[in-house]
Amino acid sequence: MKHVRIGGYGPGIVTIGGPEGRVLTRLAAASFLAAHPSLPVLYAVGELERGWLTAYDAGRDELAPLDERPSEGSSPCHVAVSPDGGLLAAANYGDGTATLYRLDERGAFTGEPIVLRHQGSGPDPERQEGPHAHQAVFHDGLLHVSDLGTDEIRRYHLDGTPLEPITMHPGTGPRHFAFSGDRLYVAGELDGTVTLIEGERRTVAPATRHAARTAPSHLHLEGDLVYVANRGPDTIAVLRAGDLSPVAEVPSGGAWPRHFAIDGDDLYVANQHSGDVTRFVLRDGVPEPAGEAYGVESPACVLIS
Repeated sequence: MKHVRIGGYGPGIVTIGGPEGRVLTRLAAASFLAAHPSLPVLYAVGELERGWLTAYDAGRDELAPLDERPSEGSSPCHVAVSPDGGLLAAANYGDGTATLYRLDERGAFTGEPIVLRHQGSGPDPERQEGPHAHQAVFHDGLLHVSDLGTDEIRRYHLDGTPLEPITMHPGTGPRHFAFSGDRLYVAGELDGTVTLIEGERRTVAPATRHAARTAPSHLHLEGDLVYVANRGPDTIAVLRAGDLSPVAEVPSGGAWPRHFAIDGDDLYVANQHSGDVTRFVLRDGVPEPAGEAYGVESPACVLIS
């Protein structure tokens, strides 16, 4: 049976599945999780003022600590592992710092980190007074970091050498994003949009059809569909990948959908404010309630492995 691992702002990481049913691994503010691509190792951020990164042996139902390092920044909110399993990247929201660690053959941290600090601001005086790194993505041999505070997708070589960033429209507040070949899809937390960037062409569409103010959170690309979670109207919207035309929009099953994960025809939504993770079944790509939910205190991330 697959494990559904849930991180958040409750007492720790909740693992659902396996013979014990539910196991809690205590870790403060474990707001995002990532799995090693080839080893049974799980990584978690500790979204604290002095941020931490923890590696766990995930080869059993109960996670066993493997290694721990500082995130080198404030309030880390995202972690990712390179496709070859040799690097880990963390995005620190509080001060905008992104950090790269090398990983050894066990999946543990090794060597000194590469710390990528940044400067800048945006037009929103409350949310964009400085840099706020929100997601780190490895793509095409580069590290990409969305910066909500500076309206950029920052780009780096894997040795930390910076490249020219991809600049978003002022006030977008880029949060989560995904690539499909040369196409880039970006969720704008501050302006409530999804932006498709393909060469010089840009297409911008509302992330929701509801009139209520929205703060898009996670974005995921699956085949020819784009899925985006909308906090505020509390929905999961489905858009066509080619032109961002709307396909469907359904209630998220709770309040404040912070993150979701797709596994085959299953979609799991972490509803942070209502304290539940709701399962949907995808019918022709459209989420339908499966009548199943897990009560988890303040869930912020879902990882299926």
